[in-house]
Amino acid sequence: MAADLPRRLALCALLSLPGAVLRALSGGGVVWVGGRTLDPRVQFLAWQARRAPPLSSLSPADARIASATALALSAGDPKPGVRVESLSVPGATGQIPARAYRSTHQDPAAPLMVFAHFGGGVLGDLDTADAFCRLLAAGARCPVLSIDYRLAPEHRFPAGQDDMLAAYLWGRDNADRFGAPRGVAAVGGDSIGGGFAAVVAHDLRRAGEPQPALQLLICPALDMADDSPSMTTYAGAWPLSRATLGWFMDHYIGPDDAPTDPRLSPLRENDLSGLAPAIVIGAGFDPLLDQGEAYARRLIAAGTPATYRCWDALPHAFTALTGVVPAADRACHQIASLTRGANVKG
Repeated sequence: MAADLPRRLALCALLSLPGAVLRALSGGGVVWVGGRTLDPRVQFLAWQARRAPPLSSLSPADARIASATALALSAGDPKPGVRVESLSVPGATGQIPARAYRSTHQDPAAPLMVFAHFGGGVLGDLDTADAFCRLLAAGARCPVLSIDYRLAPEHRFPAGQDDMLAAYLWGRDNADRFGAPRGVAAVGGDSIGGGFAAVVAHDLRRAGEPQPALQLLICPALDMADDSPSMTTYAGAWPLSRATLGWFMDHYIGPDDAPTDPRLSPLRENDLSGLAPAIVIGAGFDPLLDQGEAYARRLIAAGTPATYRCWDALPHAFTALTGVVPAADRACHQIASLTRGANVKG
């Protein structure tokens, strides 16, 4: 957003200050919780965010505006050498908007990645994951298809998941349109989008369909009834607190839905065998931290190849901070490299 450029430049200038100065400006010393030290730039951003009304106090419409405004300030600059195409793809009940990202250095053997953004099933759109999808397309050298699935409370569970599955099947069967091998695709997502990606693999297995080439699960939401230690240790974390997570679920899950339903909570599936290879990414300052780590362990125990990486100093949704937090930018480039490595091995 052009109107946000002065604010973004001012924020970048502030965040270029030494870590000790940023910690002092944010009202304290080192933030050390659960054996982890928070990145000082994230600490400063969290301190700034406390001056705004909490997300859980807003209506979904107002929260969408606030989230989009914040993202415009923190997202990284567009990656050069990535072509972007706006299109629509079949969702579960009709066409949904999508964006395709293709690097000028794309590997023709790399599978298409169908990707779902974060936002608790309530917030977000194609702009939410735009910077990360550009980075992923460039670094992994694979085409990326980002989907704008339906949101709650207008469309509660399982609308978004059903859109993700429909878009994945379309992407798989039309991957050659994006210069990728036809009939195969990878699936990925961030936060609840990561949960959607995991559910796609389970849905395909139940239907007797081939598995995706890869699952890329970034800070995935995998258990809506979770009460693991990280839910308490990082209950007050930013930008995802336990209160914010509860607000998301109040809007996303219907009154007749059980949070333990495996389509809401794939971590509660009894059998994790026979699923696609997975890259599971964690963030240290995240109530969902334990979910991703537990899922990776269970995948490995079930004989499913899985790689787990955690960036201890970063928060949930760090993929949206690449423009202002260098550690987040480095982490995202490493995620792209992991994806590239998995594609090459595959």
